[in-house]
Amino acid sequence: MAPRKPIKPKPSTTILKETIKESKRLNKVEDEKILDLIKKDSTTNYLVSAKGFWYTYVTKIEDVLPTPKAEDEVTLTYNITDLNGNVIYTKENLGLKTYKVDKEDFISALQSGIKLMKVGETITFVIPSYNAFGISGDGNKIGINQSIKSTVTLINIK
Repeated sequence: MAPRKPIKPKPSTTILKETIKESKRLNKVEDEKILDLIKKDSTTNYLVSAKGFWYTYVTKIEDVLPTPKAEDEVTLTYNITDLNGNVIYTKENLGLKTYKVDKEDFISALQSGIKLMKVGETITFVIPSYNAFGISGDGNKIGINQSIKSTVTLINIK
């Protein structure tokens, strides 16, 4: 006896296209929320990154100094809040972070954002979920598809 076949099979490519379309829609909604938040914060000048996050300098150093590049080891402190500034993880909770640039897993937006920084600078990054912890969250305090803010201070580059 021959196996039964679906009456109207749905090719997997159709499902994939629908998933991509829905992801783009969700990302757009998330970006709009962030842009609305930035617009309401009229006292702060946010810059947009080509990598899909926004940032503002808390402490900016005008001197010409090196910025981290691939394989440099950086030391930094950072925190994580929700978009309204409610603390999720304090920099004390997270401790001093040593990170080998582009060679270790870290929050996607911060991997790129750190390369903008000079030692002594502090930047607040506004990060959509797709550049943070994505659809899974962190499995603890950061929820599914949750956008975050993170204030990072670069302490050292080796």
